[in-house]
Amino acid sequence: MSDQPQPQQPYPAPGQPASGAPVPPPAPPYATPPQQQAYQPAGYPPPAYGHGGYQPQKTNTLAIVSMIASIVGFIWLLPVIGSVAGVIMGHISLSQIKRTNENGRGMALAGLIVGYAGLALAIVGIIIVASFIGWAIEQDSYTSYSSSF
Repeated sequence: MSDQPQPQQPYPAPGQPASGAPVPPPAPPYATPPQQQAYQPAGYPPPAYGHGGYQPQKTNTLAIVSMIASIVGFIWLLPVIGSVAGVIMGHISLSQIKRTNENGRGMALAGLIVGYAGLALAIVGIIIVASFIGWAIEQDSYTSYSSSF
């Protein structure tokens, strides 16, 4: 009896090896085994690669416009208007950034600082020009009438 070979099925059943034990499903081709995964400390997002990664955080548009308007006002292309617009948009963008957690706080602060500096220079310039005009009028009024008599 032991000399006779046992009859085998010509083909095993689907999902079963020839010995009859169940076969585990194959791993997907893109998965890496757990022992080969890169170490990622807790609390940090995984690195972004390709199309499936995290999108960069949006920069507040008013912060950019505030900085540009303040610079335009500071270099005297639009002396007072640019500085005032930069200061107003800088304050608005700071409140939006605080509410929405967008990027651009540094640009908004730069717009505020340059805008206020431009306004201060414009005010000092207006005072100097008005003083010069007043001085010139005063000098002209004394010399022109006193010599005619």
